[in-house]
Amino acid sequence: MFGYVMIDKPELKVKEFYRYKAYYCGLCRTLKEEYGLRGRMTLTYDMTFLIIFLSSLYETENREFPSHCPLHPVKKIPVIQNDISEYGAKMNILLTYFKFEDDWKDDKSLAGIAGIHLFKKKAAKICREYPRQAKVIKKQLRQLAVYEEQGLMDVDIVSGAFGALMEDLFVIREDFWEENLRKFGFYLGKFIYIMDAYDDLPKDRESGAYNPLKLTRENCKSEEEYERRVHQMLLMMMGEAAGAFEKLPCLQEAEILRNILYRGVWTKYQKIQKERQESQEKNGK
Repeated sequence: MFGYVMIDKPELKVKEFYRYKAYYCGLCRTLKEEYGLRGRMTLTYDMTFLIIFLSSLYETENREFPSHCPLHPVKKIPVIQNDISEYGAKMNILLTYFKFEDDWKDDKSLAGIAGIHLFKKKAAKICREYPRQAKVIKKQLRQLAVYEEQGLMDVDIVSGAFGALMEDLFVIREDFWEENLRKFGFYLGKFIYIMDAYDDLPKDRESGAYNPLKLTRENCKSEEEYERRVHQMLLMMMGEAAGAFEKLPCLQEAEILRNILYRGVWTKYQKIQKERQESQEKNGK
């Protein structure tokens, strides 16, 4: 369900791209330092965005240095780490662990039980350090599983569960900025969930798997009407998120953040549409 909150690389200046990459590598390094190779496997663009976003808001003191990594064994690359990198890494681990836990409860999957064993001790420690976030992540992932079991097709309600999860992740401190952070995280979370459902709908219709957009598609008279409705949903979610963002004093890395929020989040959407159009043209021939 992650991987949609990314940069639009062609529209970033070179120096901004390398700065973004330094934050990404900083998260990767933090995951490796704290949780080993298994931690590094959980790396996501979405959590990199959270780190840049909160680092900008709170003007966190960064540790910037060159470092080797497995992908760049010869030449050192720039790395940015700070206290929020550690927070992002911990939230990454919690999300991964509770997802494995739900997979085991729902499907008794081998991957689920294996993941539980991999991250259980680390996750327990993070839960003690961040009980509010841990409680919300577990509760909302469980709620999503219940909606799936019920076959609930109300996209607003279902996506709201993931929105509620994301809003708590963005509230690293319960302070003056909490209201706007919650609003931002909630609508960004809804956007991510709807985008994921949109991405998965063709294969879910074919396999019979749950997808809350199925009813939306069935209620549309044409593919074009369905595309318009989904696009409108996504625009509304990002409009609300962007409105909350603009009320926050995120001055550092502002160009990177705006690139992601106004262009990058649509990268996967545009790719999906292009692939589907090419497929339709091919089949039409």
